Amino acid sequence: MHNYIVNASLQIIPIAQDKHPYEWVDEAIAIIQQSTLKYEVGAFATTLEGNYEEVMKVINDVNEYLLEKGCAEWISNIQIQIRNNSDITGEEKTAKFAI
Repeated sequence: MHNYIVNASLQIIPIAQDKHPYEWVDEAIAIIQQSTLKYEVGAFATTLEGNYEEVMKVINDVNEYLLEKGCAEWISNIQIQIRNNSDITGEEKTAKFAI
């Protein structure tokens, strides 16, 4: 894959009764925060920005963490926007809405 910046959205939906789902989500966000990626936490998903390999590594790290820590079941909703020959940034897509 190329080395341009891609955008991704990661939403973790825990299906677990051992603790409140928000606790699992908070732990997933902590994994993202430990990365070098630019990110923005939203009410329904976290947006990630970086090169493809970095973004996919963090998504994998989140899923591996949930598995290792014993989350019984979860859904990972992932969206990735890739541009063939240049960066694609969240700022580029949302700047027109800034107040």
